[in-house]
Amino acid sequence: MQLRYNYRVYPDADQRAALARAFGCARVVFNDALRLRTDARAAGLPYLSDADLSKRVITQSKQTPERAWLGEVSAVILQQALADLNTAYRNFFASLTGKRKGRKVGPPRFRSRKDSRQSIRFTKNARFKVTESGRLRLPKIGDVPVRWSRSLPSDPSSVTVIKDSAGRYFASFVVETSGEPLPETDSEIGIDLGLTHYAVTSDGEKVHNPRILRRAAKKLRKAQKALSRKEKGSANRVKAKVKVAKAYAKVANTRRDWAHKFSTTIIRDNQAVYVENLAVSGLARTRLAKSVHDAGWSQFVAMLEYKAVRYGRHFGKIDRWFPSSKLCSACGTIADSMPLNIREWTCPCGAAHDRDVNAAINILAAGQAERLNDRGAQVRPGLVPAPREEAVTHPEPHARQTGVL
Repeated sequence: MQLRYNYRVYPDADQRAALARAFGCARVVFNDALRLRTDARAAGLPYLSDADLSKRVITQSKQTPERAWLGEVSAVILQQALADLNTAYRNFFASLTGKRKGRKVGPPRFRSRKDSRQSIRFTKNARFKVTESGRLRLPKIGDVPVRWSRSLPSDPSSVTVIKDSAGRYFASFVVETSGEPLPETDSEIGIDLGLTHYAVTSDGEKVHNPRILRRAAKKLRKAQKALSRKEKGSANRVKAKVKVAKAYAKVANTRRDWAHKFSTTIIRDNQAVYVENLAVSGLARTRLAKSVHDAGWSQFVAMLEYKAVRYGRHFGKIDRWFPSSKLCSACGTIADSMPLNIREWTCPCGAAHDRDVNAAINILAAGQAERLNDRGAQVRPGLVPAPREEAVTHPEPHARQTGVL
């Protein structure tokens, strides 16, 4: 499976200037190519092929006085900028035709030098190298110091150099890794995600919600107020903007670190993990939007998914319409209604339930039933499983390309 390893890099002044030129050249090539295709469509001309586009915006552009400076950077990052545009178009067309599931994807948009995130990508053709002294050698940029928090498991196939809104630089390597199966265990767990408690497990454990954004609200508010007082266009406003970006970056880093530690604990201690497939984008449009974004459920679930593949565990998602809270885990009776203010309830069969623990137990049962069903075994009647076309989970899910710290 492929994983992404991120490291902080510290370019000097000359290297930062070279990176700025590289960011600008990649952005210009992307915008030139997008403009050519947009103009061709407006004029009713045929769709420009990838090869023709590369010839016009890179090869021929370098020979003109207006774009001669494109030769100052590696040609690989220019080709990768075109590859990003082609990927954006393919996603857009796949979304239009219905081949791409999920939310609709819009057409590519022009890049701006004021974008908070700038990036360039080097492939093996660029001959980037990690030197014996531990520096990252990039063509036409130089040997950039890297803070290695851990060693790479294999030779990287590409590296992306990123500058974020806080002015920090990162090197993101894509490497091929083999699975690292953990010792098997008999424990399986269902997880009900929420806001009062971040997670409630089927064995009754309740994990507190760290509320990282809420805890940092005072510091963020102070930084935002300082920014609002600065005159637009001034150097002090630029400095204040960077301070705000660093404050938010710290919040994001803290949330990511917490999610990594918790997801690793879950995967290490359980052979199978089941969660509910929440509609986070829908919940983020309610009055609870700030708390939903602060929780970072999607990030946590994605970590569970790829770590399960990497460490030989089973991961399953239960359909979001499965009545986990209203379903009695003892007799299978479904309550007529279950408002959010009801945290404990008693079934007519006499079983007393904690709402969240009962939901986690039902998620575990539904996940186990679907897993057996997918393997061709007999599924016991009683509980109401999620629709098969929505909640099916294969025994060996495909690995996802996702980031790790």
